[in-house]
Formats: sequence, structure tokens, C-alpha cells
Amino acid sequence: MGDGNGPGTSEQEDSLGAGWERHRPAVFGVAYRLLGSVADAEDVTQDVWLRAAGADLRGIVDLRAWLVTVAARRSYDILRSARFRRETYVGPWLPEPLLTGPDASQPVLVDESVSSAMLLIMEELSPPERVAFVLHDVFGLEFGRIAEVLDVSVPGARQLASRARRRVAKAKQSVPPAPKAERERVLAVFRAAYEAGDLAGLVRLLHPDAVYVTDGGGKVSAARKLIHGGERVAEVMVRVGRQWRPDRIDFAEVGGELALVYRREGRVYSVDTVQIADGLITAYRRVINPDKLARV
Repeated sequence: MGDGNGPGTSEQEDSLGAGWERHRPAVFGVAYRLLGSVADAEDVTQDVWLRAAGADLRGIVDLRAWLVTVAARRSYDILRSARFRRETYVGPWLPEPLLTGPDASQPVLVDESVSSAMLLIMEELSPPERVAFVLHDVFGLEFGRIAEVLDVSVPGARQLASRARRRVAKAKQSVPPAPKAERERVLAVFRAAYEAGDLAGLVRLLHPDAVYVTDGGGKVSAARKLIHGGERVAEVMVRVGRQWRPDRIDFAEVGGELALVYRREGRVYSVDTVQIADGLITAYRRVINPDKLARV
């Protein structure tokens, strides 16, 4: 791939600097989509920068593809070890919230593939399937590069991407994303009912089979199992709302979708995303693990 190991010239360094600023969002973006962690994606981005700065890039024709490939290879290594970390994680695991609105500190290529729902769908894929899907279907890399990352044949990489695409399409078909206007309306009504402690109002907004997921990571008090049923979820939310008493609940764009950010005493203590179908909340996902909120 023309990696090289020798130091670059001053001209090369200047060229890399310009190219890096342009392609850094893609480097971060591929790592975040593969790992679901802002912290890990930032580490990968730094690793890629160090690798690029120490490489001879004069033979690289497509710098973006090269950088994304390096990021994917490093993320793939982490992803395989992350499977073990998931197994030992305390309680349900949710992706680390990524601010994607105009005030976001970390630029990223924003589309549905960074939403919490999509990241959870991809979490069900095997690491090779996830890499093949993200690199080909999201970033448009050729299968030759993907095969090198995964150490498989080109037909093998193509098959992995195809299998992942079918699984993702099937999952998306069962939970299609709600239109932006519908999401805004439902979350506005939900916030008002939550702030008022309106149990009946929350029940009306929750699907009878709604599921409530809280990610505390063992760092703070949180339900370690999923809570099922609209009425039960509403009761828990009202009780938690009385205990937490947030100073304010803000709207924010997280993973390309409108979400709720709960603040108390000047700090964020919860970032909540929802899944909506036919005007009702079918899944409510709450991240309260402080390690995952440090960058919000």
C-alpha cells in the first residue's frame, strides 16, 4: 500500500497536514462506527496520525482511503478485544453519546450509521461483518482494501459485506427511523410530562411493549436488566425523576438524532435517546455511565 517507514520531507509534512485536516473526520468516523466509543475512536485517531506522520506517503494516491484503512485495521483489533469487554460489562451496554449538532466538539460524517439504534444493530454483527459493512457501505472502500484489513480473500470480504447488509436491512425494516418532525413532537411532549411527573402522560407516550435500557456501567446506580412494558417504564421514570430532580432537560443532536440531555448542578448526568414508531416510544435508552458522559 506504499506505507513506508522513513520520515517525510517538509513538503510531505505540509501536504499531510492539509490532508489530515480534511480527512480526520473520516478517520474518527470509521473508528466510532466500529467501536461505539468516543474515547476509543479518539485514541484510534491519534494512532493513525502518528502512523501517518512517520510513514512515507509519496506513493499514496488516495490519502483518505489509506487513512481510513489504517483506522479500520486498528479498530478491528480493538473490536475483537471489545467483545470480551462487553461480556464483562456491568449491566446493559449502550454506545457512548456523540454530539453531532453545530456545537459538537468532534466533527464526524453524520448519517444514520452513527445513531444509537444503528450502532446497536451493528453490535449484533461479527467483527469482520461490521468492518466490511462500514468500510464498503458507509465509506465506499473497495473490497481489495477491506480484504487486507480482515486478512481474507476479496470474495470473502464481499460475502461478509453482503451478509452484514442483509442483517442490517432486516433489522432496520423492523424498526424504521421516525421522521424528524415526529421525533421532535414526541420528545417535546415527553419532556413536559417527565418534568411534571405526569404518569398518565408518560403512559400515553410509551408503547405497551416499550423497553427501558439504562447504561450505568457499574459506576452509578442503574437497572442492570431491561425493563419491559409501557406502564412499568413510566412508573420507573416518574420515580427516578423525583429522585434525580434535574435542573434542566435540554434537546441536543446525538448520533444525528434529537435526544434529551439531563443536567443537574452544572453537569450532564444523563443522555437519552429514543426509538419511535407510530408516534409512540418503543425503546428508551439512557446513558448515565459518567465515563461515557465526560465528553458531552
